[in-house]
Amino acid sequence: MHPLDMMKVYGRVAEIYRLRLGEAVSAYGEAMRGAAGTFAAAARPQEPAAAWRDAVSYWSDAAQRNLIFWDTLRQRGNNWIAHEKAGKPPLLAFNYEIIADARTFARPANYALVQITPPDGVTLDPDKRPFLIIDPRAGHGPGIGGFKKDSEVGFALKAGHAVYMVIFFPDPVPGQTLADVSLAEADFLRIVRERHPTRGKPVVMGNCQGGWAAMLVAALDPDNVGSIVMNGAPMSYWAGNDAENPMRYAGGVLGGSWTALLASDLGGGVFDGAYLVDNFEYLNPGNTFFSKYYNLYSRIDSEPDRFLEFERWWGGYFLMNRAEIKWIVENLFVGNKLASGHAEWAPGKTFDLKAVHAPIIVFASLGDNITPPQQAINWVADIYPTTQALKDAGQVVVGLMHDSVGHLGIFVSGAIARREHSQIVDLLEYVEALPPGLYGMTIEEDHSGGEVKYDVTLTEWRVEDLAALQKYDRRDEIPFEVVANVSQTVSQAYESLVHPLLSAVVTPEMGRGLRAVHPLRAARWGLSDLNPFLLHLAPIADFARSQRTPRNENGPLVAAEQFGAKAITAGWDLYRQLRDATVETEFFRLYGTLAMADPDLTAPSTPAIVEQAPAEVAAALASIRAGGFTEAAVRVALLAQKRGGGQRRLSTLKQIRELVGHEVGLLALPADAAQAVIRRQAIIVDRAPDEAFATLPLLLKTPQERSRFLALVDRLMAHIAFGPDITAFVGEVRGLIAGATQSSPDGRVIPFPSYVAGQGA
Repeated sequence: MHPLDMMKVYGRVAEIYRLRLGEAVSAYGEAMRGAAGTFAAAARPQEPAAAWRDAVSYWSDAAQRNLIFWDTLRQRGNNWIAHEKAGKPPLLAFNYEIIADARTFARPANYALVQITPPDGVTLDPDKRPFLIIDPRAGHGPGIGGFKKDSEVGFALKAGHAVYMVIFFPDPVPGQTLADVSLAEADFLRIVRERHPTRGKPVVMGNCQGGWAAMLVAALDPDNVGSIVMNGAPMSYWAGNDAENPMRYAGGVLGGSWTALLASDLGGGVFDGAYLVDNFEYLNPGNTFFSKYYNLYSRIDSEPDRFLEFERWWGGYFLMNRAEIKWIVENLFVGNKLASGHAEWAPGKTFDLKAVHAPIIVFASLGDNITPPQQAINWVADIYPTTQALKDAGQVVVGLMHDSVGHLGIFVSGAIARREHSQIVDLLEYVEALPPGLYGMTIEEDHSGGEVKYDVTLTEWRVEDLAALQKYDRRDEIPFEVVANVSQTVSQAYESLVHPLLSAVVTPEMGRGLRAVHPLRAARWGLSDLNPFLLHLAPIADFARSQRTPRNENGPLVAAEQFGAKAITAGWDLYRQLRDATVETEFFRLYGTLAMADPDLTAPSTPAIVEQAPAEVAAALASIRAGGFTEAAVRVALLAQKRGGGQRRLSTLKQIRELVGHEVGLLALPADAAQAVIRRQAIIVDRAPDEAFATLPLLLKTPQERSRFLALVDRLMAHIAFGPDITAFVGEVRGLIAGATQSSPDGRVIPFPSYVAGQGA
């Protein structure tokens, strides 16, 4: 790069840094002014007697709160110890039965397949396909998909689906690799399908890192996957925007994958999941060190149960083999090789995401700073650079974006489960009937009847529109390729110089000892009944609970407490913003300089799919005049959607299926065959819409079929209020079929339109 261009880049980085510092200081000042204003309004002078009553009630309450607060932390520690002694079973709100244990497989792994037992009052529908849910193995244990009754598991059961989950045990099988895990999960998928042979292919739902695990399974065994749902799942690890996604810089700041290798060697060849949890807590130190505890203290009469429930899951740290974390870091976190097709599961064998043809639903949130939307969806543009490439590949991708919920809220929030996850489950009954393309999913709420009702709208997007999520057209991803190269060099040096020494010195027993004193564990067993100073806390705290002293929530002392809490939170937020801005700036200064020195580096991209029409497109266009009643109905529906602007409402799709679904014929076909019909007609309508319309009469070969088709159309128009564009189009279809054909004595259709005249019937 020319020195002047380099100076411009440095100037831009410095300018962004200056703006971020200013924004951080401004946000801190605004937060402090707001807190001070609230305090000033509440801290009014009081009469001596009132001030005395306020002080007595406040400090009595504060003493009781402190006793209950520390006793809650003691209970957290006791719960942690009990969970450890029990072997850290999945923290599910449902009973389950183990169906298969991968520890007994030919290539063993510490995974198992379980079936969820429906709770009382829930009846499974024998005609509905099963669900297979894969939870993340990212430091914590399994169970987040069924953590509450209102959850992914809960709403899938309520909808009548049999639900299976992939769980895992705390300790990996010695020598297991990520390939072993993926092959075991593929076996689980086949087992689920064999247990429900008449219900269609299972839906595979992956949470966070369980999302890319689901895609790996689908790439290994695409013929057994029905639809795929990825919730908050990172797939494009380099993606994100400056000032929004600080975790994306962790690999570069730490120098690449060598730190994970060091942690594994210090663990006696085992990687401690507590380090991954540390990474999450690093993102928001204010919450880690203050806010979540003050929230417990300030709501001490209502918060402990929820706090303890969540902390049981948050404090369960699971382990990985050194080879597993090495593969994950080098291929995903730092290497970002999955979307580009370079992630190998065996020598010369890669996970090919282009082999996945199942419909995919991607649920992400703008408020997620662990898996930002760019990381959740950019892989689509990497594999299918254009909308036409996506359609030509026959792929359906549906994107659902939340405005604000954080990463954990995607999985554990009851409100998200009732709204987003319930509608995803509902949509899965229809997503396989969508023509290939990229769709945006929006959820509408109706409060008019006293009970909230939801409806889903699907709007066609263009793959090219995904660029709107990016600030710099992904040019800011170029330095991450330098990080990958640096990581590879440093890791090779580590493996040659340090690993042999540590592996010889650190024994598995020493690794267990080091894990026991990890700060996250020590914070739990240190505040438990193992601590002699807490032995007599429980009865005193119970007495405080039974004798709670009410305080004046509008008094000056409570206002002073809340002012102090807001000030501390604002201070932590200021530190976080300054830290993130500095780390990000130094990242781009270092790796940006190295990237500019290499003219061969460009913005990440994957070689485009062949531009000319693939064989399936050519075959579809060649069959434009072939087919029957089902093909005609599907073609008219697709043409109507095209004329109506490409929007689809789930409530309308349900009405259509109820009114004419069985008559159209798709429901009688196997899922693969039905999808093939839709895909073929979608290609025809997309590539040759005029000819697709003109040749419709050729698909309805007898007067009986034409009469039946027109009756079907009339029934739909009588019961569903379509828009004016679709209504006008239906009139054209009716005129074409009823008036633009004539029957020969043997019933053959002879088309009148000049477009097909002379081509034969």
